Amino acid sequence: MNYKLLVAKALHEQIGETLTIDKIFNLLEKPKTAEHGDVAFPTFMLAKAFKKAPQQIAADLGGSISSPIIEKTEVVGPYLNFFLDKKTVSSAVLADILKQGEHFGDLTIGENRNVPIDMSSPNIAKPISMGHLRSTVIGNALANIYKKVGYQPIKINHLGDWGTQFGKLIVAYKMWGNADAIDAEPIAELLRLYVKFHAVAEEQPELNEEARVWFKKLEDGNKEAVSLWEWFREESLKEFNHIYDMLDIQFDAVSGEAFYNDKMDEVVEMLENKNLLKINQKASIVDLDKYNLNPALIKKSDGATLYITRDLAAAFYRKRNYDFAQSLYVVGNEQSNHFKQLNAVLKELGLSWSDDMQHIAFGLITQGGKKLSTRQGKIVLLEEVLNEAVDLASKQISEKNPDLPNKEEVAKQVGIGAVIFHDLKNDRLNNFDFVLEEVVRFEGETGPYVQYTRARAMSILRKAGNPNFNSNDVYALNDAYSWEIVKLLQEYPTIVQRSYEKREPSVIAKHSLQLAQAFNRYYANSKVLTDDAEKPARLALVHSVATILKEDLRLLGVKSPDQM
Repeated sequence: MNYKLLVAKALHEQIGETLTIDKIFNLLEKPKTAEHGDVAFPTFMLAKAFKKAPQQIAADLGGSISSPIIEKTEVVGPYLNFFLDKKTVSSAVLADILKQGEHFGDLTIGENRNVPIDMSSPNIAKPISMGHLRSTVIGNALANIYKKVGYQPIKINHLGDWGTQFGKLIVAYKMWGNADAIDAEPIAELLRLYVKFHAVAEEQPELNEEARVWFKKLEDGNKEAVSLWEWFREESLKEFNHIYDMLDIQFDAVSGEAFYNDKMDEVVEMLENKNLLKINQKASIVDLDKYNLNPALIKKSDGATLYITRDLAAAFYRKRNYDFAQSLYVVGNEQSNHFKQLNAVLKELGLSWSDDMQHIAFGLITQGGKKLSTRQGKIVLLEEVLNEAVDLASKQISEKNPDLPNKEEVAKQVGIGAVIFHDLKNDRLNNFDFVLEEVVRFEGETGPYVQYTRARAMSILRKAGNPNFNSNDVYALNDAYSWEIVKLLQEYPTIVQRSYEKREPSVIAKHSLQLAQAFNRYYANSKVLTDDAEKPARLALVHSVATILKEDLRLLGVKSPDQM
């Protein structure tokens, strides 16, 4: 039941063709306080057509409008405020959730079309740091949200397994590397070598030229260079998969930049055939002046390829293989110019589907307000953060519920879920400072708070004997505390759609917090288990809250333990 739409229809019956139902629906507002009703309609738009003051129009409409879901109306200045019939709406909303379960809020917008999502994308030979968290969890949440609205998401881990950094690493290994040290701790040792290269290269800049030479050897198939590259890649993937297992994130395709080595010639040829390639200081470029962008560098003067060359090849590959409706790139905001260039080059090739490619940008995780940098060695390892989060969760669980079954597993779900939730509750374009102790708290606007609220709801249902509910029965409530919950439950399909339209998981996270807060207020002011005529309805409300909180968390990629 969409009660805003029903209000819009009731208004349309009185207003006539002056405004369409859709226009009325879009004008409806949510009053700032519950005292002013549940829905408000501003009458300014009707003043000219009706030749009356907005306040008089509101009064006239309020006296004539009628609907079974409307309890009463009030005129406040130029606004007509609607108070909905709590029993009618609550019984309809609870019936829908009891019937549909976790599928409440499912939409068919996507028509089962494919949406590849380029996400995570760590660099080979470097550990997964907190800097990779955002792309990974935002991409995973968007995949879940896209699935919820009817698309087929395809999660792609586009590894950074090519480029001049491998020339640098090969040089560093040949100068200072030790095979035994790498065998013992591959990622840590490779990171040490990478950081050392940059430190020494500041005093010896000729090392950068040597690195470019080695990367060209790698591109040309030099046996030693390829052997070292394959070794670095294999060891890195083991490390990556361990972290992804901790996050419970899987991919549909794992292929890095190297996968497109034999697919770039076609791109260069297409650009040549369209007379788009120009030579500038021996490098091959595409002029993008008309887009107010710098030239796209397709090949360096030595013939080496660049990120954009590979991304062009990847775009063609994904369009051919997936015939995508949309193609998402979950990559930091600092890469926005790169994706503008990518889109512009595709437009120059006359490809209209370039408009379906979207850069899903996001802000930085900072420490003390400063950006984390692998090159300077200022790295916060994601695995260490996740382990510390689990330890903090375990301590709090031991204090609150020392006899909890499966305590270790619950601590993992809570600790890791806390890190994911904290990331996703922030608007993705915002930067935010990360303080672990604030993230893994059971109070406040945190993931553990939402998880604990759902566990509380499940505890109530267990105490009630895990009742069965019949969606054909009438579960009606009319108290103020349950009404706040019902309104949040009712708008869930709208929340899902808004999250999809904005490509913004924080819409889901914020809804879960609001629902958890409303439920805890209800729990504090209601005797849910009292044996009276409304007990089944109260338990149906508790069950519905547990269902939607679990679905909210699932969409974010966060587990929902039944006990905490």
